Order: sequence, then structure tokens, then C-alpha cells
Amino acid sequence: MIPVTSFAGKTVAVFGLGGSGLASCHALKAGGAEVIAADDNAENVAKAAQAGFITADLRNVSWANFAALVLAPGVPLTHPVPHWSVLKAREAGCEVIGDIELFCRERRRHAPDAPFIAITGTNGKSTTTALIAHLTKVAGYDTQMGGNIGTAILSLEPPRMGRVHVIEMSSYQIDLTPSLDPSVGVLLNVSEDHIDRHGTIEHYAAVKERLVAGVQAGGTAVVGVDDGFCRDIADRLDRSGKNVVRISVKNPLASGIHVEHGNIVRTSGGARSEIAALGGIGSLRGLHNAQNAACAAAAALAMGISLDVLQSGLRSFPGLAHRMEQVGRRGNVLFVNDSKGTNADATAHALSSFADIFWIAGGKPKAGGITSLTGFFPRIRKAYLIGEAAQEFSGTLGTQGTQVAHEISQTLDVAVEHAARDAEASGLTDAVVLLSPACASFDQYRNFEIRGTKFRELVQALPGVKPVV
Repeated sequence: MIPVTSFAGKTVAVFGLGGSGLASCHALKAGGAEVIAADDNAENVAKAAQAGFITADLRNVSWANFAALVLAPGVPLTHPVPHWSVLKAREAGCEVIGDIELFCRERRRHAPDAPFIAITGTNGKSTTTALIAHLTKVAGYDTQMGGNIGTAILSLEPPRMGRVHVIEMSSYQIDLTPSLDPSVGVLLNVSEDHIDRHGTIEHYAAVKERLVAGVQAGGTAVVGVDDGFCRDIADRLDRSGKNVVRISVKNPLASGIHVEHGNIVRTSGGARSEIAALGGIGSLRGLHNAQNAACAAAAALAMGISLDVLQSGLRSFPGLAHRMEQVGRRGNVLFVNDSKGTNADATAHALSSFADIFWIAGGKPKAGGITSLTGFFPRIRKAYLIGEAAQEFSGTLGTQGTQVAHEISQTLDVAVEHAARDAEASGLTDAVVLLSPACASFDQYRNFEIRGTKFRELVQALPGVKPVV
């Protein structure tokens, strides 16, 4: 845990008592603050009370003595309307911040030069965060990974030299971190997402920009420049005097890092050098993962990690659980768990990575279904449809001109059994049984992790399946 000493002797309101909110309560208390905990969910309030915290309905208390409101990232700050607790705080002239802001203040107070890598982007940030953490571990750093990728930041060990914090950040978290100042900031990409929470894509992009704009003096801003928003952001950072490393997987760069024929290439002042090879690394298959790897490589180089260690780390990266995770092989059939592919855009990345796919899809459908994936249908040898979306997806797959062989399996266990059987019988040299549902899991599983774990268990229980090495 990281004790938050910047509010010692002061009273702080904490609203939103899920994982990060409760961790904030513990960290503030450990640092000497008095905490008043609140939530709209009575069960969460009861858990905080059981943990020994004072709880209250913040509608009915005086805000005069509160030094800050620490808000959970899931609570609306600006759109569609600010949460009532935010309005109360503003009326009282009380700052509204999040748990990562508390971390930033502690780092500045106690270890301002301790390495801090922050990562954001519309797509790929979890894989990139996990890969950077893997690379720093291989390089010998005491690596603390968290934020939007599982462990609340204040539950990690405190900043110090020799210890690197690798932190994934959503736009909601950036919004609550006004003094965000990583030593290395990574912005992968910006595309339309979370407009309900930011109002417009322009505001959403501006929030993302703050992560790299805040990079501390002497630090590095790594920016993927394959979309217009990020190209403009990189240009603005350049003009402001930041050290910017541009990344592209679509075009060669005169200065920066790009991917060319499966190699990560660095260019500067007319000089060109290959810094790492991605060929044969199954956990980094696909153009989207090439971008993740190039951005991670840039962050590693900014940390002073050698090319030998970088290559070794890329090759030993096991992949992110439930995201293009290779869970087994039987003969010529590879089994891939992409349960984190909960919408069509995410599933497009998976489908683009293989040629002969036995595709397991379905669950709780999202708006638009899989109509945007028709360009990938020629790669699908057969689809196995599960959950509430099965009939809808069957209609899309059977539409005249886009016909794909498919069956309605209904459940994951039936889909795995049939897909494994058909893939093996196909005789294809590189057949892939791919779970990439393009749907939420909530109709049959509580979350995508449970769904992915079930897939992994079913695959590994099949006769003759071996681990991927």
C-alpha cells in the first residue's frame, strides 16, 4: 500500500467504494487523513463501515471541512451530467480528484525521479501495459503494474528509485488526475469511444492528450500517429518542447519508430536501424499488436533498456490473459482465447490475425452486431454461435452474399467440442479455434474473465491438447 501523506491531518470525502475507492480510503487513513466514505450502493457502504471507516450520506453533511473529494473513476465527472457529489464539492470550492492523483502527489513528495510509465489509448492499452511491465521485469526492475488493469494504484508498493510503476489509465482516470506527470507517457491511438462520458470525440481526445502533455521535464512522450487526432497531438507536443517519439505501423517515419516487414525500426536524422523482430511471436500476432509492441519498445528504450533485453522480453511475453491468449495446441490446431473481444471492433483485430478460423462468437449482443466484420468472413471456415446473440449472428452470417457456414451451439462447452472436432478434421495446416465473442458475457457469465477461464479449461481438458511453447 502507498500511504497518502499529502492529506495528513485533513478530512477527505471518498465517493465510490469499489476496489479503487476502498483502496483510497485505506491509503488516506494510513497517511494520517480522516476519511468520510460514501456510495450510492448500500452494500458498498456497509463494506466500508465493516473496514472501520466513517460513512455518511454526503448530501446531508457540511462540506466546509473537506479538503478534497476523491471520486471513483466510474462516477460521472462532467457528462452526461456531473454526479451530485461533484456538484456538492464544486459548490464548496473543494477539489475533485482520483486515486492516481493521490499517487502523483506522493511520488512528487517522496521520490520525484522514480520511474513512472503511464499508458492510455482507445484500443490496446491493457496489452501494452502488460508488455511494458514484462519488459521492465526482464530488465531487472522491481515492477509495479496497476491502475485500470486490475490492481488499484494505491494498493501497490510506494515509489522509489529502482522501482517502476507501469500504470494503465482510462480517460475517466486521466480526467481525475490534474497534475499527471509520468516520466514516460504512452498514447496509442484515439477513436470514437465513451462519448456518453465526454460529450464529443474532441473532448475525449483532449482528455487523452493530457497524459502525454504532462510528461515531466526530461521525460518521453510516445504517441502512435496512425490516426488524425494523435498526429495533431504529437505536433502540438513537439511545438511545446516535449521529447516526442512517434510510432506508426502503417507508414515509414523520417524520425520515430515504425514497423516494417515484421521488424521494429527506429529512424533519426536519416539513420535507420532495426531494433527488434516480431516474427514468430504468437502473443504479438497482428497489426494491432505490432503497434502495441512498437509503443512498448519505445517506452523500454526511454527507460534505457538494451536492445538485447528488449528482444528477449518481446519473445518471452506470454500475452495478456483473455486477449489473443494461446491456451493450447493439438496437432495443427491452435486454440486462442480472446474473451476480452467484447465488441466487433475488438474482434476485428483477432479475425485479421488468422486465415483459417473456427470462430466461437456470441453472448449478450451490442448495438451493430457483427455487420462490420463482413470483410473478415472469408477467413472463417465455420462459426459456432452461443448465447443471446446466436440467432442475430446467424442471420448476419447467412445473409445472401456473405454466407458463412455456422451452427447454433448455444453453450460454450458444445461450441468448443464441435469447433475442435471440425478444425482437426479440416486438415488445414494452421487451423485456429478462436473464441472472440464480439459480445458482452453477461447472459451466461458474470464477466469476460470467467468466460475466458471456462474456455481455457474446456480446451485443456480435450484429449491430446498441449501447452503452447
